[in-house]
Amino acid sequence: MAPRTRRPQRRTEALSRERIVEAAVELLDAAGEGGLTFRALTERLATGPGAIYWHVANKGELLDAATDAVVAAALSLAPAEPAKPAGPAESAEPAESAGSSGPTEPAGSTEPAEPPDSPQDKIRAVAFGLFDAIEGHPWLPTQLALQLSRSPWGSVTPRIFESIGRQVRALGVPEGHWFTATSALVHYILGAAGQNAANTASARTFPPDVDRAEFLDAASKAWEELDPDDYPFIRAVAAEMREHDDREQFLAGIDLVLTGITALHLPSTQGGAPSSAT
Repeated sequence: MAPRTRRPQRRTEALSRERIVEAAVELLDAAGEGGLTFRALTERLATGPGAIYWHVANKGELLDAATDAVVAAALSLAPAEPAKPAGPAESAEPAESAGSSGPTEPAGSTEPAEPPDSPQDKIRAVAFGLFDAIEGHPWLPTQLALQLSRSPWGSVTPRIFESIGRQVRALGVPEGHWFTATSALVHYILGAAGQNAANTASARTFPPDVDRAEFLDAASKAWEELDPDDYPFIRAVAAEMREHDDREQFLAGIDLVLTGITALHLPSTQGGAPSSAT
């Protein structure tokens, strides 16, 4: 008798909620929220809709789960990332001024004065983790805004506030100001990172012969040609806008917020804060 051959299985691994969410993130990255449908998901996972509905009830729950997964991954990686962006030219700098969240230009005057692994340093690391996640997932800013405004009791908002709030507490900020100080950092980080992601998405629509430098140069020249009586400030900063580095500017903004927090709420601007962060 000829041996029977086994029919190939449609899937080589058991379907899990984690795999469904992973596939949802892949679809969102590829085609945005409109591309995330249960039909597309069943095709990607080689399964029937019933198997998916066993784990997630609807698209809204799936979007929430995808957002939570991306944010959780960003925050779990963030503390391991050095907080200050650095370029190759900084490789010979002293250890306390080195560090990187990825290839970028030197941050220059925004170099932190506090020791490595300080609460400020950890806040920068969390911020860059979220910055990179938002830039890498163009659908994420909209979902984060919805999470913060529509379901602050869900898992995403507490994750973000906890990761930053612990460090605000470790700075020595009085308890009565924890929420305000943490909110200022959260809103700056998500707002600035979201705008950067929008800029990146817009740049993808440029004609092939136009790059970011050319776009900024054209915008800068337009600013320089504005009426000097009506727009003296815009004309004065036009050259800086042309030459700015997005990550360096993002870090400078975080440092401005941190400087304000320490100036308002700490006994001295040197920190005087507890060194341990829980």
